[in-house]
Amino acid sequence: MLAATAAAASGPAHVEVPTAYDAILLASFGGPEGQDDVIPFLRNVTRGRGIPDERLEEVAHHYRAFGGVSPINDQNRELKAALEAELARRGIDLPVLWGNRNWDPYLAEALQEADSRGLHRLIAIATSAYSSYSSCRQYREDFAIALAETGLEGTIEIDKVRQFFDHPGFVQPFIEGVADGLAEIERLVPDIDLASEARVLFSTHSIPSTDANLSGPDFRGFGEGGAYAAQHLAVAEVVMHESGRDVPWDLVYQSRSGPPTQPWLEPDVNDRITELAAQGVRAVVIVPLGFVSDHMEVKWDLDTEALETAAELGIAAIRVPTPGVHAAYVSGLIDLVLERRDGVPAAQRPAVTDLGPWYDVCRPGCCENKRMGFKPAVSGLAP
Repeated sequence: MLAATAAAASGPAHVEVPTAYDAILLASFGGPEGQDDVIPFLRNVTRGRGIPDERLEEVAHHYRAFGGVSPINDQNRELKAALEAELARRGIDLPVLWGNRNWDPYLAEALQEADSRGLHRLIAIATSAYSSYSSCRQYREDFAIALAETGLEGTIEIDKVRQFFDHPGFVQPFIEGVADGLAEIERLVPDIDLASEARVLFSTHSIPSTDANLSGPDFRGFGEGGAYAAQHLAVAEVVMHESGRDVPWDLVYQSRSGPPTQPWLEPDVNDRITELAAQGVRAVVIVPLGFVSDHMEVKWDLDTEALETAAELGIAAIRVPTPGVHAAYVSGLIDLVLERRDGVPAAQRPAVTDLGPWYDVCRPGCCENKRMGFKPAVSGLAP
């Protein structure tokens, strides 16, 4: 199921012919907006896995600690408004629609709104920068589900901007954050030797090792951790270089949710902080490199658990901001849309690592989920 525009239908890695779009589709994860929403939301997230409500309650307490309200929906409202303001500033007439995978407003509702307004050619921005099943392919599958649910297959076409992990607009906020975070550590611990007593921890969502190994197209040969790990490592290296500081750093993981018997990417951020404390490290700067905004995984897993771990061990800790609505990030997202609208050649597209610019049209077999198999997906080549 392709459901893409004619320019993307033939399958080039980068679409270099201009394509006129009717609207931008901002696609996100979604989150509950009250205590009564929490369990229904988690049922949506875990649908098809047969997880009982008792186990869902083990995760629900993260949301319940914040009144049952995930910050992600307000953050997407703010991002949508920022995108609209940037489009207006540039004189670009493109409406921005917003739809979620797991909570209201759902993707199907966004497609129905698009159809009712006569907007039938959409360019999607998913609020996830890296390559993996859950951060790319699952969005494409959910686009296909929404088209089927609404009966809009053949009426609405959906293209998707490339994964933007190494677009300068996404990376710049982290460069600034690391520089500011290290300066704050020096203020908090005036006698610290950053080169030997501090560590920068780049944190991202852990995923099953099998999924990670299958992330990205297999012909790239990324090996252990796949494109998912390779992309994070490449971006972290750029951030540290551009920060101008000679401080050791690690890539760490968080938010694991699978059974203990299933291998997931490691080390866990809390485990690494504990190890560093035993090695005499006095301060850490935590960088939520895998996230675009301060949603629940950042607010709970980093701001609550990781900072508490550091405090208990007597380590000074700073968590730097996510891109959120940083001007460079918002402007960069619009630039990604314009790449496709204007058919910008791949050689002229900005990318701060040697891995990109990433593909406009996902390659065959990209980001397979071994447990669930391939499902119909739009905005890429089958399967």
